[in-house]
Amino acid sequence: MQSRKVVVIVIVLFAFAGSWLGKRILYGPEPAGTGVPVPAGPRIPVQGACGRIVSLAPSITEILFMLGLGDRVAGVTRYCNFPPAARTRPRIGGYDDPSYEAVVALNPDLVVLLPEHEAAGENLGKLGFPLLVVDHRSISGILNSMETIGKACGVERKAMSVTRELRERMERIRRATEGLPRPRVLLSVGRNMGSGSLEDVYVSGRTVFYDEMISLAGGVNAYRGDIAFPVLSREGMIRMNPGVILDMIPDLDEKGLARAAILREWETVSPVDAVKNGRVYVFGEDYVAVPGPRFILIAEKMARAIHPEAAWE
Repeated sequence: MQSRKVVVIVIVLFAFAGSWLGKRILYGPEPAGTGVPVPAGPRIPVQGACGRIVSLAPSITEILFMLGLGDRVAGVTRYCNFPPAARTRPRIGGYDDPSYEAVVALNPDLVVLLPEHEAAGENLGKLGFPLLVVDHRSISGILNSMETIGKACGVERKAMSVTRELRERMERIRRATEGLPRPRVLLSVGRNMGSGSLEDVYVSGRTVFYDEMISLAGGVNAYRGDIAFPVLSREGMIRMNPGVILDMIPDLDEKGLARAAILREWETVSPVDAVKNGRVYVFGEDYVAVPGPRFILIAEKMARAIHPEAAWE
């Protein structure tokens, strides 16, 4: 059950991102780099007031608060728990099942959503709410979305300052790992944890957010196929033989799982170099499954795990 929960979180946040970019975006500015024309409809005024904002995703909520727009956030999903102030905002349902009645009751000036919110976008657009679609499928998408939201809500200078700081931190990672060997990294996003063994481990493919993070942190994705989240058997992991394993387990402590027990499960694939050399790392923070502005924390932690020999500040 734990494995299923983690995989669902990751697939919802990453694998389906952009699923309607190839179809149409109803309202709001065109997400950077999509090349998708925007049909006529309610538009978000540049430097608009955006006095009451509803967010349909945790990553969006984090950006709104980071840009100093928290006092304008009128509603969030039940999964929006960061920053702590977000927990005090009215809930409008789930990530993939928002309550339109709850949104209507809040009467927002702006609803910010992701490309995978196709049905919600269609329905909320018909209700006349201005929509702003942002794309969090990639690091550049996250950074662009911060600037887009900042421009739409009149805090463009703040957005530029925040994104500049994030880019500087990314550059520090690149400089620290430049010229170093790039080990092969296997990144696990879900499995049957607590069973005492490894069965059906879901890993990151090359077409998703985590692959970009591995590259930024100075590694190379050990999985080279085209499946977004392939499932590997014990034998498959042994054949792949990664030099580093990163195990993503959001809210590890809340799940009542011990890091030592998780690491013992990896010992069942002892022939793998990462296991033999003690290069298995557990990432248990809540944000490891949220493609939002805290991506930099994941990247910095990944880089230190992949390259402990680098000259870190």
